[in-house]
Amino acid sequence: MRAKTFAVNGMTCNHCVQTVTKALKNVAGVESADVSLERRSADVRYDEKKTDPGAIRRAIIEAGYETDEDSGESDETGSGGDSIASRDSPARRSRFKISGMTCANCARTIERGVQAVEGVVSASVNLVAETLTVEYADGAVDAEAVKKKVESLGYGAALRDGEAETLIFRPSGMHCSSCAGTIESRLRQTAGIRSVSVNFAAERATVEFDSSQIDKSQIFRVVRDLGYTPEEELEEEPEDKRDLYWLLYSIILSIPIVSSMYVNVFGTAEPYVLFVFTTLLQFTAGLTFYSGAYHSLKNRFANMDVLVALGISAAYLYSAAVTFFPSYMPSAHLFYETSALLIVFIRFGKMLEARAKGRASRALRKLLELQAERARLLVNGTEREVSASEVTIDDVVVVRAGEKIPVDGVIVEGSSSIDESMISGESVPVDKEPGNEVIGATINRTGLLTIRATRVGRDSVLSQIVRMVEEAQSDKAPIQRFADVVSNYFVPAVVVTAAATFILWLSFGSPAAIGGGSVFIFALSAAIAVLVIACPCALGLATPTAIMVGSGIGLNRGILFKRASVLENISRLQTIVFDKTGTLTEGAPRVTDVVALDGSLDEKGLLELAAVAESKSSHPLARAVAEEAKRLGLHIEEPSACEEAGGKGIICRLNNGADAELIVGNLKLLRQYSVEMGRGEEAAADLMADGKTIVYVASGSKLRGLVALADAPKQNAARALDELRRLGLKTCMITGDNRRAADAIARDLGIGEVEAEVMPGEKIEAIRKFQSNNQRVGMVGDGINDAPALAQADIGIAIGSGTDIAKETGDVVLVKSDLMDVVRAIRLGRLTLRKVKQNLFWAMIYNTIGIPIAALGFLEPRWAGLAMALSSVSVVTNSLLLKRSGRKL
Repeated sequence: MRAKTFAVNGMTCNHCVQTVTKALKNVAGVESADVSLERRSADVRYDEKKTDPGAIRRAIIEAGYETDEDSGESDETGSGGDSIASRDSPARRSRFKISGMTCANCARTIERGVQAVEGVVSASVNLVAETLTVEYADGAVDAEAVKKKVESLGYGAALRDGEAETLIFRPSGMHCSSCAGTIESRLRQTAGIRSVSVNFAAERATVEFDSSQIDKSQIFRVVRDLGYTPEEELEEEPEDKRDLYWLLYSIILSIPIVSSMYVNVFGTAEPYVLFVFTTLLQFTAGLTFYSGAYHSLKNRFANMDVLVALGISAAYLYSAAVTFFPSYMPSAHLFYETSALLIVFIRFGKMLEARAKGRASRALRKLLELQAERARLLVNGTEREVSASEVTIDDVVVVRAGEKIPVDGVIVEGSSSIDESMISGESVPVDKEPGNEVIGATINRTGLLTIRATRVGRDSVLSQIVRMVEEAQSDKAPIQRFADVVSNYFVPAVVVTAAATFILWLSFGSPAAIGGGSVFIFALSAAIAVLVIACPCALGLATPTAIMVGSGIGLNRGILFKRASVLENISRLQTIVFDKTGTLTEGAPRVTDVVALDGSLDEKGLLELAAVAESKSSHPLARAVAEEAKRLGLHIEEPSACEEAGGKGIICRLNNGADAELIVGNLKLLRQYSVEMGRGEEAAADLMADGKTIVYVASGSKLRGLVALADAPKQNAARALDELRRLGLKTCMITGDNRRAADAIARDLGIGEVEAEVMPGEKIEAIRKFQSNNQRVGMVGDGINDAPALAQADIGIAIGSGTDIAKETGDVVLVKSDLMDVVRAIRLGRLTLRKVKQNLFWAMIYNTIGIPIAALGFLEPRWAGLAMALSSVSVVTNSLLLKRSGRKL
């Protein structure tokens, strides 16, 4: 057996660790693999007779990561060298907010442009979320170079990850430009600040900072120390509002142009007046299409802007030629209204699309809006109101009834009912008392609470959820690759089709065939219609809008998908494997049966007697017996002396009497004290056949009765498993518990296949066994304790994570311990995939039917433009209909 350390470059999160671990453990001959995100390495123990370092390196590379040739090596005892492979250039990941994209081809332009930058490993753009995720070799290129490349392509880029953030606020209290200079100077001297700009006239400060060194509260503190008051962050104008302004502007300029179709308002000067209005409209409201087309073609790529720019330019330039050279075309028709209406209709479609996309991401925005803005900081017994962002770890805050809890923390004083529906989706408030954890943005319903902050800023539960959902919405589902491939060839094919349409009509058309009029005008009109009816946007929006809506529905129900691919792949699962303890069962034993074998005691009397001894033990079974007695309100006598019996039970004395010796424990303990079993053995055997654990109660040498305990199934476990079977999935169970207990739970829940007495490290092999039959397997378990098995499964589902979301290793994180959420997650995945397929079908059918109709001359350019604009809207609207289905989950 050999041990070797391999460098693993390109890992950025715990899921990367899972992926590499899974890949390495799938290599025949690999005994174990310990992958570290911090060290960017993998310590692998392997049988050199079955595999070699080359095969292990190939596994890392095939998993999508990089590794170096030279790595530290040792034998199993570590006698060899233990140097770690060079990690001089690990891959890093940055996320950018992109502005200026109009269609799927814009996204492809950015991806291609950024991937061409030396040092960039990968680039992925999500059109709906308007984000760019870039992996690049550290040292070879930096985020600023990527940002400049995006800007050179004609788009805006703002870094959105932990590397750098931008803060915009109003520094109230400035009296002159020197005040602005003072703030700038002091902030520039502060560690972690990258750039500062303070505008005195606008009372606006823009600060770019490294979030790993400084946060918003510290920046505000610096400004406050200078004597100024930093006020809330300013928000950018929503995209749909900007689109509305441009639409209204376009309509106003179009009114005189369209009116001229019916009434000659300007007399002989009409062509020149229309030229002025159209030119103004063309190069203001229509400038975005020219800009997008220029940058697209500059990078040797064609997008939707190219099609629109060609269409409106053809109509505009032809009309301009007729206006200024009428002698060459004496009876020619003006097309100014075509250009104007195309711009209006496309602007109208973009506004509707922006609004629909906004609705698609509403769930995430609503969650962000739930954050408390203010907090009552308790300092030396005095309350001081501050911005919630200024609270730091170990600060103490006071929260009154009806207020939002400003930060994650632990209750120091007070008790209350907390509304956690924004995190868990559960509408029933949860009772909390001192020592319990609370989550920021949840609502304190009743009492007064004093809370010590434990997590703030990026580490809070809310921030973790937001990051997870943002990453899922920025990710690309596998099915989107189809749309990307089609989009690559779509625009060039449309341009060729439009040119062919023009040439064919001009060559073979006749006035009789077109119902009279100019063949040239008809050919030009048909070509323009082909250009503007084609819609790559519908293809580009088909997948991401559905993913965004689907992940938003999951967010509202406490079901968090880590990547877009999970939403697609979870719908294809065939087998669901459950961990038993704490997943299918409550995770703690409780009393199920009390059997009195002595006529002098009834069941309550026996339980009361057992609780006398068990109340003095810390064993889980003992605690369960004592808690049941307390629940029933039984009197528990105080024993005079107690002695633990080495894990077998406990012996107590009552009233200091030698003949009042009480023995409570297992069968070995009773045999040790020569207790007569009588009917006890038969009664115990019946209970144990059902997988129950027996606690024997005896006094002196006589068995008084039995208390049976079991880890009972969760309340809705049977229902959830029935629903999964109705969905066509096979249900299985893995447990480290004994075979008898496992079979009992399996019988209760209708589970056919059980792997019992499996050690934690052996669960991976059990999952592989299920996968060996070409089954796509989902594993449901504790996201921390069952991490290896969750990583091995095709889809890992971590249930009951509560506040430990960041620690979870599952592909799906369920905030609650509700097993029905497993069913809901699978249903949601299926609904989302169905909606994606519907969108792709509509986008393909629209273009397949629409382009020939336009080419045959059945559609005027203006109506083709409206159809194109509405096609994208229809795809987004169809995705939004997923919300209606989501209510029935």
